[in-house]
Amino acid sequence: MSAVAPAVPSYASGTSDVPLLGDTIGDNFDRTAAARPDADALVDVPSGRRWTYGQLREDVDALALGLHAAGVVKGDRVGIWAPNLPEWTLVQFATAKLGAILVNINPAYRTHELEYVLNQAGISLLVAAPSFKTSDYEAMIKDVRPNCPALRQVILIGRPNWDELMADGRGGDRAELARLQAALSPDDPINIQYTSGTTGFPKGATLSHHNILNNGYFVGRLCGYTPDDRVCIPVPFYHCFGMVMGNLGCTTNGATMVIPGPGFDPKATLKAVAQERCTSLYGVPTMFIAELNDPDFDSYDLSSLRTGIMAGSPCPVEVMKQVVDRMGMTEVTICYGMTETSPVSTQTRADDSLELRVSTVGRVHPHVEVKIVDPETGLTLPRGEPGELCTRGYSVMLGYWEEPEKTAEAIDRARWMHTGDLGVMDGDGYVNITGRIKDMVIRGGENIYPREIEEFLYTHPDIVDAQVVGVPDERYGEELCAWVTLREGAPQLTAEALREFAAGKLAHYKIPRYVLAVDSFPMTVTGKVRKVEMRAKSVEMLDLGEAAKVRNA
Repeated sequence: MSAVAPAVPSYASGTSDVPLLGDTIGDNFDRTAAARPDADALVDVPSGRRWTYGQLREDVDALALGLHAAGVVKGDRVGIWAPNLPEWTLVQFATAKLGAILVNINPAYRTHELEYVLNQAGISLLVAAPSFKTSDYEAMIKDVRPNCPALRQVILIGRPNWDELMADGRGGDRAELARLQAALSPDDPINIQYTSGTTGFPKGATLSHHNILNNGYFVGRLCGYTPDDRVCIPVPFYHCFGMVMGNLGCTTNGATMVIPGPGFDPKATLKAVAQERCTSLYGVPTMFIAELNDPDFDSYDLSSLRTGIMAGSPCPVEVMKQVVDRMGMTEVTICYGMTETSPVSTQTRADDSLELRVSTVGRVHPHVEVKIVDPETGLTLPRGEPGELCTRGYSVMLGYWEEPEKTAEAIDRARWMHTGDLGVMDGDGYVNITGRIKDMVIRGGENIYPREIEEFLYTHPDIVDAQVVGVPDERYGEELCAWVTLREGAPQLTAEALREFAAGKLAHYKIPRYVLAVDSFPMTVTGKVRKVEMRAKSVEMLDLGEAAKVRNA
């Protein structure tokens, strides 16, 4: 009898003849600036401000020296709480040159979330915009500051203390900055990004120069970036999508960063692409949908577009087809990743067929490994069988900030990051994400962990118990649905009433869109809530069948 050949395992490694970058973010940035001092580096369309690489280096160095004069040293945590402003980018590179750890704070955070992050990270200096949209950052900082003992200084962008910081730095010693840079290692922590996970509070994914510099570099390479590319970045800087795939993707490849506005606006984005002749455009699916549906879409000249990235949440097939056909982004790519992996682990290639780009999240990234394992045994499954996606390589975070137990839950002894996502790998190594083992909800690119919302709902005087699940949504990919049991005699709780109760306490994207008042939750025989069943029943009760049919990669 002939032996049966073993099944091909769901494992792939990203072989590459392009080596990893071995320098720090500051040194790499300086190398690009020295090579292309007169080329466009950063364009802020709303204000009309522009920087060449030479000018950007001057301002980054001045800010770094200003922060140093203010007492910031290697290892200090510097918070940044602002929308997409050029100053955000200056702070990103200035802190990297000092070896200070930049802590990204979501612009949508409210006071209790801000206070938690300031204390958990031990932020000593906070750079913030005075306000954005309806958020009065200055007032919120004043409110929480007495409860944040580590916070010794607050710098408000555009206010006198920002101008003083820059002025102090301009008179600083560049030789001293060079000495500080030379004392840094690529493996030093340089960035903390808060991400929802297996607890009710966000965890601080701690990333090194080596992590994010290389991920930005290879994302850009797979988009085919050269110094001639101009990348429109409407995705938020506080997230890896903006600061790594956007800013570092540009600087490592000598391309131009284009900021269309402080927050996403479809008209502003289309205007920026047309005005600046952008060759690449980023976005989560909801952003592309808004752009395509803009009533003036046909009046914008988008002929310069070639590539771009759609990521952050599942990508509907029809949207991808329109992005290729109507926006001319014939080389658009899909990326899959998570904050903990810097972020990208898989990406479609520019020459992949449209079918592969709309039905998969691509193949493994250069210098990265991925595998699909049985969640129970941890053994690698044969190709074609669904299991948990794990990833390993240079991109895996150092760990969660000051949470070794949580780090050990996510990264095993062999340094595999367990994503909690269910995936399938086909015979050619392409991966399709089919669901999540964890209950995390991804709404329009925002990661939301239901337990945090549930803990908040318990503070409502009429709610006895609460469970939150994600339900399908044509615009955002997923929306939050809260199942609640109410105290006897309590009035019916509407979604509108819940929104009023949560306003100013929860970030807007964390407020459930739907509320279902029930007598009890579906449970297993061991007493665990059956969230899978709740999701299915929610779709039925809310008549979301059409949204559930939307095909996603």
